[in-house]
Amino acid sequence: MKKTALYDTHVKLGAKMVPFAGFEMPVQYEGINIEHETVRNHLGIFDVSHMGEFLISGKEAITLIQRISTNDAATLTVGKAQYSCMPNGRGGIVDDLIIYKIKEEQYLLVVNASNIEKDLKWIQSKNDFGAEIRDLSDDYSLLAIQGPKAVESMQSLTSVNLSAIQYYHFEVGDFAGIPHVIISATGYTGSGGFEIYCKNTEVQQVWDKVMEAGSSYGIKPIGLAARDTLRLEMGYCLYGNDIDDTTSPIEAGLSWICKLNKDFIDADSIRRHKEQGTSRKLIAFEMIDRGIPRHDYAVMDTDGNIIGKVTSGTMSPSNKIGIGLAYVNTPFSQIDTEILIEIREKGVKAKVVKLPFYKKS
Repeated sequence: MKKTALYDTHVKLGAKMVPFAGFEMPVQYEGINIEHETVRNHLGIFDVSHMGEFLISGKEAITLIQRISTNDAATLTVGKAQYSCMPNGRGGIVDDLIIYKIKEEQYLLVVNASNIEKDLKWIQSKNDFGAEIRDLSDDYSLLAIQGPKAVESMQSLTSVNLSAIQYYHFEVGDFAGIPHVIISATGYTGSGGFEIYCKNTEVQQVWDKVMEAGSSYGIKPIGLAARDTLRLEMGYCLYGNDIDDTTSPIEAGLSWICKLNKDFIDADSIRRHKEQGTSRKLIAFEMIDRGIPRHDYAVMDTDGNIIGKVTSGTMSPSNKIGIGLAYVNTPFSQIDTEILIEIREKGVKAKVVKLPFYKKS
């Protein structure tokens, strides 16, 4: 198993370490609910250095990126980031990713940890354009500083005006005594904040200074378990659960990142799905009766016929009810449709709802 540069720090902090995507990662410190509420109301820091980073450079970098991704990366300007996905040529998804335009003719692609090798091979196999591809994954760390107190608490660590960085924009600047890091107004929690990209040799200093600057704001280290409940309350897809090599971006509700004004892999099938619809859709649901939905639980209609399955599910720490995402036959995807989730061989009532589950008060 690989370890992030902060492994010893997590152990000292009492984290429960688990294998995840080939890494030993902190799943929780104090407890999921405490960590979840800390991010929603105050400030939390995640070590997500297991994520993959590829640098794509050269005159044809944009040509390659446009070919492999569904969103329109040509609209990116320097300092802007974009959520996208890579279709697999068979109607499914290789991975979802964030694309950063670092400078002219240079882009950073951030991919899921479990897919680094697969993604790299896929991108290389489509590089008929002579773009330079460098895998930086083993040399770089990524910290997510998330929560409503992020801007206020971190401003003392940088000369960059944090409040001026708009959502899905970034700056390369000084942070925590390190001269050049990427400060990105992105995240996976729905509670605001930043993601910091720096070298493995720099990340301990960044972590320590962030913890120090955030101490009077109630900062706590947050594990992967709370990261999962936070992202699910927002309805953000998790690769391997809600999207994978068998799911189309359209049935997954990702039509907004599929720009058909350009040519890309699977553009024809995505166009067809957009025009004709799909036989199933990813829906959000809330439990009506008591019960906690889990991955792979069957979804039934009110007559007990199986109509789909749960892809992600949990007890929402913010809303105090069971919530989940599921693929269901399209006729059952309308808001307020009543469905049953099979929990311990019993159909438990739920209903289809609109995302996000969590709404800021």
